[in-house]
Amino acid sequence: MPEAPEAKPVAAGRQLLFLREEELRLAQDLLFFGYRDFTAGPDAILAELGMGRAHHRVLHFVGRRPGITVGELLAILGITKQSLGRVLTPLVEEGYVVQAPGRNDRRQRLLSLTEKGEAMERRLFERQREWVMRAYREAGPVAVEGFRRVMRGLMGPEARAQLDRALPEAARAPGAKPRSAA
Repeated sequence: MPEAPEAKPVAAGRQLLFLREEELRLAQDLLFFGYRDFTAGPDAILAELGMGRAHHRVLHFVGRRPGITVGELLAILGITKQSLGRVLTPLVEEGYVVQAPGRNDRRQRLLSLTEKGEAMERRLFERQREWVMRAYREAGPVAVEGFRRVMRGLMGPEARAQLDRALPEAARAPGAKPRSAA
């Protein structure tokens, strides 16, 4: 595979043009439209099952972190217990997610996907994977790294910490602290 061309130097004074209001509004448009189209495929699958994006997020994060506690999931999603209950209860009842008591603290509830849940999460992932792969190929490695930096920059400190805890060591941002063994 040929290497992507190096980014050309930016003319003096151009480096701040992306901070103008119209450019920032364009960035907002890009985020809105990109998210809309990125989620359209999974939304259609979920709608057939009477589910929505909140269900997708739970399937995604439980799939990424099998054995995640309800408390950890609440922190990642930034929602209330009541809101999570409205989404989690049908996922458990319909056999997508299983709850088990904690190993040390029996009051804890550890969440994992069932085979049915893994198949559904995989199906949703595959719909979005093609979008991401196409976009990454078109943009090239320098742009992909820039995209990752911009997305991290849009996250607050807690979201970055959650992401860093979920990532393998090799994929963490420079300077990110390793996961604790707790």
